[in-house]
Amino acid sequence: MPANGKHRRKKSTFLTRGLVAAGTGGAVVALPLIGATGAHAAEQAAPAAASGAVVTAAAQVKAQAAAPAAQTAAPKTYSVVAGDYLSKIAAEHDVAGGWQRLYSDNRQVVGENPSLILPGMKLTLGAKSTAKAAAPKAAAPAAPKAKAKVTQKAAPAGEQTRASRSTERAAAPAAPAQSSGSTQTASSGWVTPVAGGISTSYRTAGAMWSSGYHTGADFIASSGTTVRAVGAGTVVSAGWSGAYGNEVVIKHADGNYSQYAHLSSLAVSAGQSVSGGQQIGLSGSTGNSTGPHLHFEIRTSPSYGSDVDPLAYLRQHGVSV
Repeated sequence: MPANGKHRRKKSTFLTRGLVAAGTGGAVVALPLIGATGAHAAEQAAPAAASGAVVTAAAQVKAQAAAPAAQTAAPKTYSVVAGDYLSKIAAEHDVAGGWQRLYSDNRQVVGENPSLILPGMKLTLGAKSTAKAAAPKAAAPAAPKAKAKVTQKAAPAGEQTRASRSTERAAAPAAPAQSSGSTQTASSGWVTPVAGGISTSYRTAGAMWSSGYHTGADFIASSGTTVRAVGAGTVVSAGWSGAYGNEVVIKHADGNYSQYAHLSSLAVSAGQSVSGGQQIGLSGSTGNSTGPHLHFEIRTSPSYGSDVDPLAYLRQHGVSV
């Protein structure tokens, strides 16, 4: 019995060990299964992570490629030539916002007066200009040169009056053929402001004018046509004037005022004495204008709303128009 009992104990021990072994074996079997599952999941996760990394890298590459492209897409620039004015440039180059946007973007270059632009100015189209103002430096030397020429001409005459000097200075612009053909000059010294005919008469009715009618007479004049003072007087204003664009207003000896509007450039300044026929600027289409022409008014005061018939006024001074 003891031998059998021992044998049974050994068998029992063997069975227990076998169960433990089986249990261990089960654990061993289970562990590889769990390991395999984890490995399979890791294999699935790895491509996803790699794919995300590829997408991120691609986005970074695109962003890096886009940055230089944005930097290299520099705005267009335009070099001003003789006869140019902002509304013309804006229209020809389809500038969004018109001449007002063009002027706002290039105010540092143009200066305070949007109508006084000079040949050679570099204007940025459709973007803010970073250039510094160069107009005053370019314009400043021009005035002394003009004065120097006048002084040289006036010197031989000795004690000439200011009016006679102005007459001599006015003689130089009279050379262009475009204005010599039909400009009417009276013996009194009064002239028509330009050589062209009338395109819109005084007092023409229309809702396009705030007063309900045309307060002046429009003369036909292509951009850059010489504009002359109709008679002797003193310039009371020369510069920007809203809807009139760039204008000149002159007070005459009889107390009336002549106005010249939509000019592309000015040749006189406030306080300056002028003679009849003297060049005061060039025609254009600045301000509220549909195209190049000269808007001419005669007023009883320098302000809007005091207009009288400009053609009748010229006829009273002997001008045939």
